[in-house]
Amino acid sequence: MEYKTLITHLADLDTSTAFLGAVSSLAVAYDAHLDVVCHGIDRMTPGFHYGGVDPMLLQRTMEAAGAEAKSISDAARAALDKTNARWSVENVVNPIGNINRSVAIRSRFADLAVLPTPYGDNTSQLEAEGVLEGALFGGQSAVMILPEDCTLKATPDRVIIAWNESAEAMNAIRAALPLLKKANSVRVTVIDPPRHGHERSDPGGPLSVFLARHGIKVEIDVLGKSLPRVSDVLLRHAADKDADLVVMGAYGHSRFREAILGGATRDMLEEAKLPVFMKH
Repeated sequence: MEYKTLITHLADLDTSTAFLGAVSSLAVAYDAHLDVVCHGIDRMTPGFHYGGVDPMLLQRTMEAAGAEAKSISDAARAALDKTNARWSVENVVNPIGNINRSVAIRSRFADLAVLPTPYGDNTSQLEAEGVLEGALFGGQSAVMILPEDCTLKATPDRVIIAWNESAEAMNAIRAALPLLKKANSVRVTVIDPPRHGHERSDPGGPLSVFLARHGIKVEIDVLGKSLPRVSDVLLRHAADKDADLVVMGAYGHSRFREAILGGATRDMLEEAKLPVFMKH
């Protein structure tokens, strides 16, 4: 598999030109086309109509959302004109309750979605979370999340794989193969492997064989949970190894449980200072 279509969704006027520059460099490195979808959000309409709503008010809010989408797309075009990537820009107007579906419909036709972190200081969290969930769940897309002000290497040198034997982790690894094949160092990281798990005598062993057959040389690191959260252990290990990218499964528990308790997915996205590659 190769990345031939990348997509990004912009729903925030504050999205930096540095982010678009990083995404376009990734598109150039993989000779891929970059689709940029600029979302104007109608924050007054929940996604359905009900009796008694003033039609003039609905029209004004939709017009405001259209103007917002145009402002975002104008800024995106100005930034992308300075790159060597092949790209297209689309304007979309969504009621606030429909952004997940809009993102999902478009993301399913891309090999990889590249998104800004939903938990940055300059990010509208509600909308950014909707974009991320739409790509991961409805679009069933692999997603690379870029923290604010992070450095993205189009061909990462050092990659950490978070391995817990889950289907989500395996899905992420398969989707990341084009990146893994270009890396100089790939470390399979297992945190507190279960004593009676399938790989109890050889944690990460079957995965290393799978990757080796794709021409990827890996090292296996088995770590204890020495910090309260798995994400803390993983991020400290990534820092110790000077990693450029973390690959992991997304939302291993039910989405409701993750929303209430947080979970490793949210912890990673809130704390990571390097790109995170995820798939559900």
